[in-house]
Amino acid sequence: MLKPSDTWIWYMDENENSLMLDLGDEMVFKTNLSRKLLVECAMGQNNFTVDDASAFQIYKDQITTLDLSEPRQAELALYCVAAKRFHKPVQPKSWFFDHQDVSFQPEEGELVRLTNQYSSGFFIVLEVGESASLCALVDLDPFSLTSNKDVQFGQSIKVMHDRMASAHSYMTSLQPIALVG
Repeated sequence: MLKPSDTWIWYMDENENSLMLDLGDEMVFKTNLSRKLLVECAMGQNNFTVDDASAFQIYKDQITTLDLSEPRQAELALYCVAAKRFHKPVQPKSWFFDHQDVSFQPEEGELVRLTNQYSSGFFIVLEVGESASLCALVDLDPFSLTSNKDVQFGQSIKVMHDRMASAHSYMTSLQPIALVG
């Protein structure tokens, strides 16, 4: 698994119109954040900070429980760190998701389940607010918001907490069970 370094540099690549992370050794990671989604401070060069490394570790710990290859886990963790640090503040888009009957207060890095008439999927909480949180899709398959609008792997969306359910109980029910006889 990729190990964070204080030599990594975030920068905006004008040709790619995307936030990039220079990992050194001629390796560059392209985030899924275009210019229109970024806060102004992302337009310059920014060091990969201790806070970035801490967030990376929080997300990585949860992501390792998912059925993703190691490169996909690293990709998702870096998408999450980039969104947490550089995504513009946005309003929740909760109308895309079904209301849940239980009261729920997520924690940063927690996996949650969201549903609607088109999809059901798992998201990781990136930034917790009072009543809504920024989340990123952890499923490789797109999550359909409408018949013609999707959220892609690693893409973030802000959602009210009353639309979220803990993914823990649902995911453990999907784990294979060995029968002993």
